Amino acid sequence: MPLHQVVEPAFYIVVVLDLVSGRLNGHDKDTLGLAQQLANRNSGGGAVVAIAFGELKDDSLNKAGVDRLIHINDEQYDQYNPEQRCNDLQGIIGELDPQHILLPDSINGGGDLGRRLAAALQQRPACGVWKLNDDTVVCRGSAGKRDITRPLSKLLLVMEECSEPISETRHENLLMSQLPSPLANGKLLDQGNISVDPNAIPLAEAGFILSGGNGINDWEQFHHTASVLGATEGASRVAVDDGNMPRERQVGATGTWVTAQVYIAVGISGAIQHMQGIGQCDKVVAINTDEGCDMVKRADISAIGDSTDILARLVELVEQRKLAKQTINEGMTNEQQ
Repeated sequence: MPLHQVVEPAFYIVVVLDLVSGRLNGHDKDTLGLAQQLANRNSGGGAVVAIAFGELKDDSLNKAGVDRLIHINDEQYDQYNPEQRCNDLQGIIGELDPQHILLPDSINGGGDLGRRLAAALQQRPACGVWKLNDDTVVCRGSAGKRDITRPLSKLLLVMEECSEPISETRHENLLMSQLPSPLANGKLLDQGNISVDPNAIPLAEAGFILSGGNGINDWEQFHHTASVLGATEGASRVAVDDGNMPRERQVGATGTWVTAQVYIAVGISGAIQHMQGIGQCDKVVAINTDEGCDMVKRADISAIGDSTDILARLVELVEQRKLAKQTINEGMTNEQQ
């Protein structure tokens, strides 16, 4: 792909990435796509600066529209610390003086952080932005039932599919230095994660889904595999109609639309309604005996064979890894003692 370069930016467009599990998701990519629209409107000449907090595992930022990158990484950013992030952003914005600041209007942090930043900057944000029209934006209001047209704001909290993601150009993704920000006087204390039942997570919000279809021969094994993996259970319509899974577990256009980072489809051939329902999933893994089925064609990784054998081997590998990790942790504890 051709390389898009901005040698001397006329202005900056700042994008604060959600980076779920350290990787770009679809919402991040759509936000970067809208940022590039803003950077190139009128006479152009702008550069998109992406801000990444915490661990960054993704090496595709150059293909997603990032001209400059500010990476703020420290152990504290592995925790929930919106006050410190908001404090850091104020320093960056004061230094760069960007034309616009974009955050995903999401449950993954962007929506909350964007509203905190608006209060700190005393800016009136445009929330739920899904369309850019010259000097106006169209926002979704009334729980998505009403469109509101308003002037283009400096601070934009944008929805998924607000723009087409970048797909035809590469960008420089040049790292920009950033001076350390003073520690925020935070009132929130992150006490760490707690274990939850994956099946207590609504399908629409689940990040890791193991979904079964009519190719499942042993449903007890399927449930055990989901438990070992820590995955939320899903199902095809056929599996639900046959009584193997409850109706609320059905994935697809006639069930629940899902946006998981990882979606494992076991014994699901890929009916069009099911494929529509998983359209926003990041990585799809197919386990199937038919290497020519639509699910295998859609998948990023496929395992062709009997699902019973493949799931049994998968469980074995996961349990081996857990045991090895436990042994290492016990060894470290003994050394400390």
